[in-house]
Amino acid sequence: MSEEIRKVGITETVLRDAHQSLIATRMTTEQMLPIIETMDQVGYHSVECWGGATFDACLRFLKEDPWDRLRKLRDGFKNTKLQMLFRGQNILGYNHYSDDVVEYFVQKSLANGIDIIRIFDCVNDLRNLETAVKAAKKENGHAQIALSYTTGDAYTLEYWEKMAKDIEEMGADSICVKDMAGLLLPDKAFELVSALKRGSKLPVQMHTHYTSGMASMTYLKAIEAGADVIDTAISPFSMGTSQPATEVMVKALEGTKFDTGIDQALLSKIADHFQPQREEAIESGLMSTKVLGININTLRYQVPGGMLSNLISQLKNANALDRLGDVLEEIPRVRKDFGEPPLVTPSSQIVGTQAVLNVLNGERYKMITKESKKFLKGEFGQTVKPFNAEVQKKAIGDEEPITCRPADLIAPQLEDLKKNPVVQKYQQQEEDILSYALFPQVAEEFFKYREAQQTKVDPAVADTENKAYPV
Repeated sequence: MSEEIRKVGITETVLRDAHQSLIATRMTTEQMLPIIETMDQVGYHSVECWGGATFDACLRFLKEDPWDRLRKLRDGFKNTKLQMLFRGQNILGYNHYSDDVVEYFVQKSLANGIDIIRIFDCVNDLRNLETAVKAAKKENGHAQIALSYTTGDAYTLEYWEKMAKDIEEMGADSICVKDMAGLLLPDKAFELVSALKRGSKLPVQMHTHYTSGMASMTYLKAIEAGADVIDTAISPFSMGTSQPATEVMVKALEGTKFDTGIDQALLSKIADHFQPQREEAIESGLMSTKVLGININTLRYQVPGGMLSNLISQLKNANALDRLGDVLEEIPRVRKDFGEPPLVTPSSQIVGTQAVLNVLNGERYKMITKESKKFLKGEFGQTVKPFNAEVQKKAIGDEEPITCRPADLIAPQLEDLKKNPVVQKYQQQEEDILSYALFPQVAEEFFKYREAQQTKVDPAVADTENKAYPV
């Protein structure tokens, strides 16, 4: 390997994935703003601060406008690129949206301050990413495609290498390995990054979680293989189900040919700002010890930590916790029937719930969930392997499976959204159309709350008296 200096970039996740992973995305904008000036001096590759679950959490739990948060962050970060996570054709919601809505969301995200859009799909169907990539390029944004990492005999090094080639041909600017479950082992990371580098000339960024305890070692091996950027979280919001600590990775690379050039004194100030928030979150129970430790079962069963918790909860409710072993053995079989998808939202929930039903009913696929039927029909896209034809037939009968890009079957939605009575009544900015498109009920509640705050009217009282809100 060449001994030339190759500075590794750092993407700081404390304003998005770190608090999403550790405190259910409950960090408020006001908790972020005082430290932004210091963060802006660090020289990060980027700061991930938006997208993922932050949009929903802002509206639903924090009663904040996510667009307003983004504008405030943009005002504060004068020298640093801002990054968001985008679920392909799902945007930030849970269903596929029409191309015109995807394009409008990308346009507004970049107009309000995002520089880098990290776009992923739960089954790695690149067709579900095309619209978002084109829209980002049209607005002069940086389009990064994230590949959901998983294991299985379909996911060979040749598979990853070809994916890298296809991503470059699509016009993306960089590739991210999205290891949402912490499954990527150090040596495998070296092989994977090497394959991606063979497949394309694009920069490669690494994203993982500390869930299995492997993440820091995985990053070091990935960097040795040529990874250009790693995602880390400032120490008070690092480790556990979050990312490795920023200060630790910066120190580990210091004095090597991969030196980040980042000043530890600045990182120390940032950590000091977030430490009281960590302590407060632990005291209130918002940060549970369950998310702070190592969960080696993630590696034993190749099941993400969150999915494992969900399975245990489902079995407890059915008074069948003693069947956990059977369910864990059934999951790989269901996953195989379902085309071996990566186990990431929503495929992890779909496969897991179906495995529980198969075990508890004593007969495989005696009962098939609505989500399983959608998946097996092809509504989420094309999996790396074909579905089990027998299981698919049992699920969808004589219905015609979807083989085209699923969004091709969705008519334009944007004009109807603009004319929606709720949007017409409460709209104060163009972006409200998109908030409503993704989360109609939650957005409507927020719009009522916002208006009540502005006019000092209690929304409950206003609703009871059937008074119209002032425009």
